[in-house]
Amino acid sequence: MEWYLPVIWAALIGTAVVMYVILDGFDLGIGILFPFARYENERDQMMRTVAPFWDGNETWLVLGGGGLLVAFPKAYAVIMPALYLPVIVMLLALVFRGVAFEFRTVSRSKTWLNVAFAVGSTVAAFAQGVILGGLIQGIAVRDGAFSGGVFDWATPFAVLCGLSLVAGYALLGATWLRMKTEGAVAERARGQAKILLLTVLVFMAAVSLWTPLTQPRIAERWFSLPNFYFLWPVPLVTALIAYYAWRWIEAGREVPPFLATIALFLLGFLGLVISNFPYLVPPSLTVWETAAAPASQIFMLLGTLFLLPIILGYIGFIYWLFRGKVREGESYH
Repeated sequence: MEWYLPVIWAALIGTAVVMYVILDGFDLGIGILFPFARYENERDQMMRTVAPFWDGNETWLVLGGGGLLVAFPKAYAVIMPALYLPVIVMLLALVFRGVAFEFRTVSRSKTWLNVAFAVGSTVAAFAQGVILGGLIQGIAVRDGAFSGGVFDWATPFAVLCGLSLVAGYALLGATWLRMKTEGAVAERARGQAKILLLTVLVFMAAVSLWTPLTQPRIAERWFSLPNFYFLWPVPLVTALIAYYAWRWIEAGREVPPFLATIALFLLGFLGLVISNFPYLVPPSLTVWETAAAPASQIFMLLGTLFLLPIILGYIGFIYWLFRGKVREGESYH
């Protein structure tokens, strides 16, 4: 049982990260697309599509960060000092975004709040991508502690990952708006989704090529035999879903493009797991080396397994309750 506990906790934290990226990703994407709305009533309509959900979406970020601290304290102690600056930038951007979201409903002048919401969303998305890039490229560890510099994360690859996530969130936001709105906002989102889908595919290809070329451990994982025979369907399925996503957007479909975008994110996450597992702090510390004492993991696991269905049930109920489209001219409040 002790051997499986770190794997179970890694799966739970991975689930929390995936849920956050998907659920908070589309409302961050709406913030990224905010400057492209022509009129204030269009921005109001965009906001209304996420108003019932956005607070609950960020619950998964707390679960992921808290789970890492409790279940893998050694990994937390290494990752935080290594990525302290982009983590702080991300949190501050989320604060600015949240304040802008709340005060925009009661403010007479919305100009600066619109700017804060758009900039906060974009910076938060970029910082999350930089954090991801910093992890993928590896963290310097000596004697179980971070041994690198403050700006080790600041590399061209991390910037590429940051831009990739901004484009990915924007695609999620565009397909969400296509599904949840009507009128000018929905039509503009359809055109944006086509451009963003191509942009995301270019970024996915760039990251997928960069990582094996610069990280021998990742190249060995994907291209050594017999691994290659089992893993080649992953890029093939990704290309197939991207093809159908394009066709569905072209055909004016509403729900399928959003689901296809989620599938692209899930496949990207699967690729990261394949490339890095069992390392929680690549390329040196595994989930077993960084795990907390079994008693601590069991204690927290019991509480998590009790609360997780409640959280999932609540989120499912809210999304079902506020299903349907947000139409032009509906009250914001």
